[in-house]
Amino acid sequence: MRVAIVGGGPGGLYAAALLKRLDPSREITLWERNAPDDTFGFGVVLSDETLGGIEHADPVVYQALQRHFVRWDDIDIVHRGTRHTAGGHGFAALGRQRLLEILHERCRALGVDLRFHTEAPYPGWLTEAYDLVVAADGVHSTTREAYSHVFRPHVVSHHCRYVWLAADFAFDAFRFEIAETEHGVMQLHGYPYAADASTVIVEMREEVWRAAGFDELGEQESADRCAKIFADALGGRPLRSNKSAWTTFRTVINERWSHGNVVLLGDAAHTAHFSIGSGTKLAVEDALALAACLHEQPSLERALSAYEEERRPVVASTQRAARASLEWFENLALYVGQPPRRFAFNLLTRSRRVTHDNLRLRDARFTEAVEREFGCPPGTPPMFTPFRLRGLTLRNRVVVSPMDMYSATDGLPGDFHLVHLGARALGGAALVMTEMVCVSPEGRITPGCTGLYTGRQAEAWRRITDFVHTRAPGTAIGVQLGHSGRKGSTRLMWEGMDEPLPDGNWPLVAASALPYKPGSRLPRELSRAQLTDLREQFTAAAWRAVRAGFDLLELHCAHGYLLSGFLSPLTNRRTDAYGGSLARRLRFPLEVFDAVRAVWPEERPMTVRISATDWAEGGTTAEDAVEIARAFAAHGADAIDVSTGQVVAEETPEFGRSYQTPFADRIRNAVGIPVIAVGAISSWDDVNSLILAGRADLCALARPHLYDPHWTLHAAAEQGYDGPGVVWPAPYRAGSRPPRTGRTDAPKPRLSL
Repeated sequence: MRVAIVGGGPGGLYAAALLKRLDPSREITLWERNAPDDTFGFGVVLSDETLGGIEHADPVVYQALQRHFVRWDDIDIVHRGTRHTAGGHGFAALGRQRLLEILHERCRALGVDLRFHTEAPYPGWLTEAYDLVVAADGVHSTTREAYSHVFRPHVVSHHCRYVWLAADFAFDAFRFEIAETEHGVMQLHGYPYAADASTVIVEMREEVWRAAGFDELGEQESADRCAKIFADALGGRPLRSNKSAWTTFRTVINERWSHGNVVLLGDAAHTAHFSIGSGTKLAVEDALALAACLHEQPSLERALSAYEEERRPVVASTQRAARASLEWFENLALYVGQPPRRFAFNLLTRSRRVTHDNLRLRDARFTEAVEREFGCPPGTPPMFTPFRLRGLTLRNRVVVSPMDMYSATDGLPGDFHLVHLGARALGGAALVMTEMVCVSPEGRITPGCTGLYTGRQAEAWRRITDFVHTRAPGTAIGVQLGHSGRKGSTRLMWEGMDEPLPDGNWPLVAASALPYKPGSRLPRELSRAQLTDLREQFTAAAWRAVRAGFDLLELHCAHGYLLSGFLSPLTNRRTDAYGGSLARRLRFPLEVFDAVRAVWPEERPMTVRISATDWAEGGTTAEDAVEIARAFAAHGADAIDVSTGQVVAEETPEFGRSYQTPFADRIRNAVGIPVIAVGAISSWDDVNSLILAGRADLCALARPHLYDPHWTLHAAAEQGYDGPGVVWPAPYRAGSRPPRTGRTDAPKPRLSL
């Protein structure tokens, strides 16, 4: 096999070495346009996981790396003159130049043809002359661009500028330092990579960078200015540069990683923000996987397919974590006012890869100090601390999220709803929410949706709230009021979600006459008189909710239903006073909120659920969501329940663990209003992490409560918690310990013969 490798970074070099080592008969040529000793950046961090793969695949390279590693365990966070240290993290780093030298030596020893100062031939020629072409030519890959119609790259530039610099001394920890300047917030990321050298990255938002005049400074002037700003961190020492230019990070995602005999590797295939130390790590792991797949698979086509199948989910997970970390630093100004230890904890858990429980294992003393500052009583996980909304005190931070059950008859909740909501109320959550309860027959999503448009329905709901208050004392129950808008008159979810009824349809109304998706029924645009009628329907339903005994009322302004349809520019095309600018699109939802708040008892809280993004171009943005939340807060909302999407059928959500929580985080810290976070929060560790970091005040879980109605009780048992934050119902107390699942008293073997 003849192999061409384009790019002489760590990923390309390591791929060359591995491919040659696994099959010495391979003819491998690597092109690098720069000199062997040219490098950009200074130190490289590798994880124990990556090093384990290197050790297994090539002990020679591993042993050479081992001789040069600098290792440390601590992370220092310095903010407003206070340093907090968290230990137990385990880092290994070495100079990028040294890493390249080790890989150069290994490639030469194995017989790889390294061609420096040489541009690679045109990709079309390489594909004809070689059996395999490995494109490891970086974020600006010319190979990828030559076949962009196949790889279909998606490249996003972000909001911060950063520069790679170095200091001629070794930090004794991974150091994050925050500088609040007259121009805005700046941050330093620093770590040692040799006994006498450290990498220093300085980063700030574009507008701060320009306001500080960095756009007008030369390379050394920038380094000197950064050294002055972060003089305390550097002990007054200077910073040096190496062709160090301010740049904007670009996230690269490709729909495909291979085409014929061409395959992408490292930054050419994907990028992940440096704040989680992932670029070189991902490239080296790509090289390991590619070499293994070529060794294991019977054909090149199968090998490249297996390589992508193996690496894509790993890379996607890393990119999600890196995106969360990147956005945290982009929005750093939101967090600088947090208490010092909470700020440090927030920074450490920003990517959602380090969690509360994980950090406790690494450094229990630090984590316990954060908990004390937060106000956790001894032995109390953050999720079991109380939270107050108006006159309602919730005994913990867990909410059973609204979930449509499609099991009502003529809007009437029955035995199913009693058992469903009652079981979850007995399960320990502080607040149990109903499904969306509709304010009129025409406001239902399906014929199986519940309502509060008749007195009989209110009486049926009263039966359920009485059960919760009597049999699960201390548990609150809330009602979510809404109207389906253009998404109504559809089949039950399991019969065809969002599909129109085959018969028995009712007329639809919406902000604008736009169907939800092709094949959906066309709604009528609401007239001014109809808007008044609708407002009165919400008010009447709220009155019935009072009589039904609900503790909290949530106004549903999300997921493309009627009120949400007014908020999104994709669904509101009105030309009157209720359409156009965001302020005008907010007008009717705010009118409804005010009308409901006027009849809802003063001491009972009222929340609003919003879709913080439409996940579609031209729709509601994260910035819009902040303004929407600010408007509802000004009108008296007690909390914002922050969901996303389901507004337009052509959405492209970025699914992943806790994927919606950054939107809640941003609203909470920008507006200063309590938020309920939702969206693939699946573990009690996630809940503890979000609450303690100050990203959310309450966490709403849906599917986990379908899987386990006693999710909160079990979370307490698994954490060894027994306190006022969660109470086992008296008939269930005998089950408060996990049952044994097998024999545990067997004698241990003493001898091996």
